[in-house]
Amino acid sequence: MIRDHVAANLVVEPDDFEYAPFAQEGGLGKVHQVFGSELNNLIEELNRALAA
Repeated sequence: MIRDHVAANLVVEPDDFEYAPFAQEGGLGKVHQVFGSELNNLIEELNRALAA
């Protein structure tokens, strides 16, 4: 889902996880559960790589 979101939007923001299709799979809460405290760092690193 993240791959498809990036292909359509070119960036990922934490708020994006509150909208479809992420919301149907648990939204931001589920993403925090999966990635834990590394979520913000992961999003920042992903966005930097996409901008390069």
